[in-house]
Amino acid sequence: MFKDSTSVSTLKTPTSDPGGHQGEMADLLTAWRLMCEAGSMAAIYENNRNICRYVHSTSRGHEAIQIATGLQLQPWDFVSPYYRDESMLLAIGFSPYELMLQLLAKADDPFSGGRSYYSHPNSRRTDRPQIPHQSSATGMQVIPTTGIAQGIQYLEQIHSNLLRTGPAGELPVVICSLGDGSVTEGEVAEAFQFAVLKQLPVIYLVQDNDWGISATSAEVRTMDAYEYAAGFKGLERMQVDGSDFTASYAAMEAAIGYVRHERKPILVHATVPLLGHHTSGVRKEWYRTPEDLAKHAANDPLPKLRALLEKRGVAAAVLDQVAATAAADIQAAFDKAVAASEPLPGTVTEHIFAPAAVTEEKGERSPAGKQKVVMVDAALHAVEEIMSAHPEAIFFGQDVGRRLGGVFREAATLGDKFGIHRVYNTAIQEAYIIGATAGLSAVGVKPIVEVQFADYIYPGFNQLVTEISKSCYLTNGKYPVQTLIRVPIGAYGGGGPYHSGSVESTLLSIKGIKVVYPSNAADMKGLMKAAFLDPNPVVMLEHKGLYWSKVPGTLEAMTVEPAADYVLPLGKGAVVQHAHPNDVANGNTLCIITYGMGVYWAKAAAKDWPGQVTIIDLRTLFPLDEALVYGMVRQHGKCLILTEEQLNNSFAQALAGRIQHACFQFLDAPVFTMGALDLPAVPLNTGLEAAMLPGPEKVSQMIRQLLAY
Repeated sequence: MFKDSTSVSTLKTPTSDPGGHQGEMADLLTAWRLMCEAGSMAAIYENNRNICRYVHSTSRGHEAIQIATGLQLQPWDFVSPYYRDESMLLAIGFSPYELMLQLLAKADDPFSGGRSYYSHPNSRRTDRPQIPHQSSATGMQVIPTTGIAQGIQYLEQIHSNLLRTGPAGELPVVICSLGDGSVTEGEVAEAFQFAVLKQLPVIYLVQDNDWGISATSAEVRTMDAYEYAAGFKGLERMQVDGSDFTASYAAMEAAIGYVRHERKPILVHATVPLLGHHTSGVRKEWYRTPEDLAKHAANDPLPKLRALLEKRGVAAAVLDQVAATAAADIQAAFDKAVAASEPLPGTVTEHIFAPAAVTEEKGERSPAGKQKVVMVDAALHAVEEIMSAHPEAIFFGQDVGRRLGGVFREAATLGDKFGIHRVYNTAIQEAYIIGATAGLSAVGVKPIVEVQFADYIYPGFNQLVTEISKSCYLTNGKYPVQTLIRVPIGAYGGGGPYHSGSVESTLLSIKGIKVVYPSNAADMKGLMKAAFLDPNPVVMLEHKGLYWSKVPGTLEAMTVEPAADYVLPLGKGAVVQHAHPNDVANGNTLCIITYGMGVYWAKAAAKDWPGQVTIIDLRTLFPLDEALVYGMVRQHGKCLILTEEQLNNSFAQALAGRIQHACFQFLDAPVFTMGALDLPAVPLNTGLEAAMLPGPEKVSQMIRQLLAY
């Protein structure tokens, strides 16, 4: 049954089918009832298309493998179903009524409160398997689900009380369900690679119905998931007829037992028919031939199970009664769901973020008798203090392990101090580095991860947008993602077109994440502590040119290092230079609103205009300190927004619009903006780099223009 691609099977757990244990008939009759319920649900949805107007898929054809899986999962297990897994949810214990509330986007939808599609569950109920946020993007769930297994393995290693086990100490397993078509996604390969590298306790259940919307397997892939798995050394694999309940039960019993005891990954490839539409909006008759439909109908799990039950001596009348009762129950549940209340419009803004843990500045910012430190050391010490205080904290990314400690030495010594199970290198897998944090957070692990350069964050955007940013909102607050993503950013010294980019505007277009951008060592440490403690996803942008204060004019980025108890809340800007009160009173001043390297360009330029310039360091780009920004603009009447980014369609320009809307009657001049030239990339040549970027002289010239209004 099992076949590893490179070795003799390592299976040590005995397998059996339900016919071999005392609960055989109970299991079979339960499966029959659940299949009848799923079939009745599909029929009632089809017959009420005007009511079931939100897009949905059903499990018709997939019922056997899904029910066989759901019946064997325990409350301490984790599962990531995909959008066709309603039968699995029924087997886990969710009622048809609960599922229908999501189908109809009702207020009492237990998963998302009417925000997400049918069969997109999430649950923290203690009597059922745990289900984190599930998205619609095919294959995208594989990385977060592998991250769950990564987190469970870590909790096992440190014997953490965060690890939930069974009454006899049974360890959890993780099941990731997906369709065969999604296995072609590159991010699935990243997850498989990490799972076999670390030997994680995860089951990849691939349901192969030979269709990917209107594309057949022959059109779009050269191998099925079972064949594909052979390329991942150490990944056990098995195949099963997913339309046969007894075969499916035995296969999943073996797979679950293997992972529960051996703590290694396995892929189960289940072949199933597709009897329903791809979705309610993409109907099978549009692209499937009668011959294909008949071929799939011949493998319908429902008549197969009925024939088995009759062979085992169950009377046809008994089976008919179960089916009739299921149909009546489904009709009653549907009528009740239709009559259920709609969500109140006022709830639409709830659960965007979980409440912040740090809401005010605390601790010693400038301890007496301490020397100044560079920003990179303040960051390093902050992470060290975090990991010392929080055993659930881990740190990983490219080259951050003990051998190098980061390409900027921002993780130096951490690997030696905390061990390779807490600080370690990953492959070049930005999607995995970012996306795994959703799964890690779901089990209580608190990850700090690093993308080596801002220019390389884009492969991780799928995960950041699809999985991480939406998790809190679409789970009604049940699964906020606590993650700190560190990103070295910015241009200096000829870093060139792929190591110098600014990405804050792109990040800020994502709703559901926070973005911080410190400009000095004290802020770096205080914000990093607050970002780690925040129960939401935080991206920390760290300017490479400020790490060591090597850029002329940036020595003030070095500060006395705050004490270990210092925290700086996100969303609080700072006035780093005040205009003289007399000049303010004379109406001959302006404020510069900036962050990162812009703080030092502004300070240098302001020397040409003594007493006339107030400088605001935003420190956090989202949430934004609007009160500080608007207050200073209203005080001065003139403002310049300064950024290192290319200016067109940037955060700076968007902020200018917000300021003009909020402060129009106080303005004595248009809101000025200044940024890098609108070029596709930062040139390698240092002279060209300087020509592209703002700098003190250019800022001073713009101050002159603005003060002249």
